[in-house]
Amino acid sequence: MRKLLLLLLLTTISFAQNATRKYISHSWKNNILEIKTTDGAYLIKPYSDKIVETSFIPNGETFNPNSQAVVKTPEKGWASFAKTENSLKLLTKGITVVINKSPFKITYSNLGKVLLSEKSGYTKVNDSTQTLSFNLDNSEALYGGGARALGMNRRGNRLQLYNRAHYGYETKAELMNFCIPLVLSSKLYAVHFDNSAIGYLDLDSKKDNTLTYETISGRKTYQVIVGDTWTELVSNYTDLTGKQPLLPRWALGNFSSRFGYHSQEEVENTIRKFEDNKIPVDAIILDLYWFGKGIKGTMGNLDWDKDNFSNPDKMIADLNAKGVKTVLITEPFILTTSSKWQEAVDKKVLVYDKTGKPATWDFYFGNTSVVDIFKPEGKDWFWNVYKRLINQGVGGMWGDLGEPEVFPSKVITAGGKADEVHNIYGHNWAKLIADGYKKDFPSQRPFILMRAGYSGSQRFGMVPWSGDVSRSWGGLQSQMEIALQMGMQGLGYMHSDLGGFAGDYFDNELYLRWLQYGVFNPIFRPHAQEDVASEVARKDVATMAKAKKQVELRYQLMPYNYTLSFDNNQKGTPLMRPLFFEEPNNIALTTMTGTYFWGNDFLINPITKPGITSTEVYFPKSNNWFDFYTSEKHAAGTTENIKVTDDYIPTFVRGGSFIPMIETIQNTSQYSLANLNLHYYFDESVKNSSGKLYNDNGATSNAFEKGQYEILNFTSTTDGKILTIKLISTNGKNYNPTNKDVSVLIHNIKNKAKRIFVNGQEQIYKTFHEPLQVNVTMTKGTTQEVKIEY
Repeated sequence: MRKLLLLLLLTTISFAQNATRKYISHSWKNNILEIKTTDGAYLIKPYSDKIVETSFIPNGETFNPNSQAVVKTPEKGWASFAKTENSLKLLTKGITVVINKSPFKITYSNLGKVLLSEKSGYTKVNDSTQTLSFNLDNSEALYGGGARALGMNRRGNRLQLYNRAHYGYETKAELMNFCIPLVLSSKLYAVHFDNSAIGYLDLDSKKDNTLTYETISGRKTYQVIVGDTWTELVSNYTDLTGKQPLLPRWALGNFSSRFGYHSQEEVENTIRKFEDNKIPVDAIILDLYWFGKGIKGTMGNLDWDKDNFSNPDKMIADLNAKGVKTVLITEPFILTTSSKWQEAVDKKVLVYDKTGKPATWDFYFGNTSVVDIFKPEGKDWFWNVYKRLINQGVGGMWGDLGEPEVFPSKVITAGGKADEVHNIYGHNWAKLIADGYKKDFPSQRPFILMRAGYSGSQRFGMVPWSGDVSRSWGGLQSQMEIALQMGMQGLGYMHSDLGGFAGDYFDNELYLRWLQYGVFNPIFRPHAQEDVASEVARKDVATMAKAKKQVELRYQLMPYNYTLSFDNNQKGTPLMRPLFFEEPNNIALTTMTGTYFWGNDFLINPITKPGITSTEVYFPKSNNWFDFYTSEKHAAGTTENIKVTDDYIPTFVRGGSFIPMIETIQNTSQYSLANLNLHYYFDESVKNSSGKLYNDNGATSNAFEKGQYEILNFTSTTDGKILTIKLISTNGKNYNPTNKDVSVLIHNIKNKAKRIFVNGQEQIYKTFHEPLQVNVTMTKGTTQEVKIEY
């Protein structure tokens, strides 16, 4: 007993907060718990039963209530307050916050399970460093910190928070374009440090069970978010920071993209190659040659080079008529040699130095300044550039170098010094464009491709990509981790330059493997330096034929993928999901990136090394799994050695799932559900299952909220003798759905089926095929029923 008491005493002392911090008093009013201590005050505010915010205001400082990340309004009625002689408690149905008065300590729990506690809490190390530190237990895996290539479990790393490009990275990239001050734990909680200044996240690098947030200045505010499942945790975080608007449907199609197209003729000829070879394509992206003949000296022109693009209006109109969108690169850098320099100076839209003059510096592209997007004049000036291009018919915007790529500390903006706003430049740039669309093009969904962002950037419709990855096998190997991590952090559309960007490495096997992975990626966008063609339509005949099949599959899966986008919009659910989302207690899965879920119903195993003929695949224990190409069954909870072919990567479908598909189309302007293929993967062990398909016109903003949508719901039940499948049509009040001829394709039942009924009428089949095809017609507001006796 004496030893136990001594251990508890030592534990309390070692986990106690800053020894000089003493409790003075507290108050509980307006749903905020305020605690005064000897060195400052705490404000603890519940947002819901799953989210609590804590702010520390050191003596002599004033609380800054402004957040770049948070959009949620605190909900009333979630919390209650209790106290004892030596403790205070803020209680919700989920989170409980316990404040021990002496020694002073704050602890966070969920449903009685301790999650974390402040270690030293706030500490001012020196004039340039402030920290917040927390206790971890020695078992938890840690994720987050933005886009990195470090291994899935990022515990043990000290992560710099300073958005910066890493050109040509492969399997390791400690610092990249998205530095998000968010940590997620395998104990199903997250801590978001709500301060945009540069700094560090230390995920127990000293191996002393300590999580530390370090910054140069700003708010000492953090939110603790909990969830009972991983999907709920991510949903709660995106409730706090904002949900991703539904992308235009064309954004899920194939892009033609390279660095870059030098002329109008090149653009038109490239799209003609796609058409001639009947390769689906929805958009073409123009890199910096649209505004200048060379790489250097022209950035900031932000207008067409009429020598090489003589009639952009006609070019864009002709492309739009074919269903192909034009996407243009833009950068915030205005070179002193650009045609817009003097205008930008005269209109005072640039960042400035301590003398009040436009700040300038040298970087790769020339001598430059940057648009001050934190200044109303800068914001308006930049938006007017976009407004002119959108009115010209441009379908999407690409924001590049928005870290910003070079942003000296001497720079001053209307939003603060460079180091205070560095990490939120891309974030506010995306906001500028999103806000402009809402004001001037309110019915149009924007497409905003951005290389840098911050917590909550998803709410502006940002589509992030993983930067200038090496065109190598090493470059491919890091992409699953980056995309999975970013999806967990709210940015569900993180993707890569398919085929790799940097370098002249020529390997068709690598290219095809990257595209095969890209089919099950949020965005399908081959892109590279022009040493080696990135476009499917510009490959050799054999490679083109194989790549074309991947593009076609991407379009066939459009109904499934668009429904994933809808779920992401409504719930924040990532499109790509780690396996531990379903098995959070399986320690072996905490570091796994080689296999992942695509939505709920696909299990994907990319091939990331050359010459692979077989690979080990773990099949999650929740269901049996069926090979998408061969229908071979793989038992739940097993690990198997799977044969690998050249034509596709190992792809499996969950038993009992519904996969809606269509036939290949040239682009999404031809998208229709008039003829729908609904695949159902029969598994006798699945007694009940459900699925859905979301549909709208693919273009109108907030279509669901406006009632301009339809949802097809699918259910299956089996009692061991009869399989019953129901298709139920529902629609919003402002949507008039068309009739649909649906081919219900039932896998794995051919050899068992005896009799088939549609809406009670027996169907006569001479022979049963695999998959078994049953045709039904769906009309507005009806339910179709298929029964199979087996």
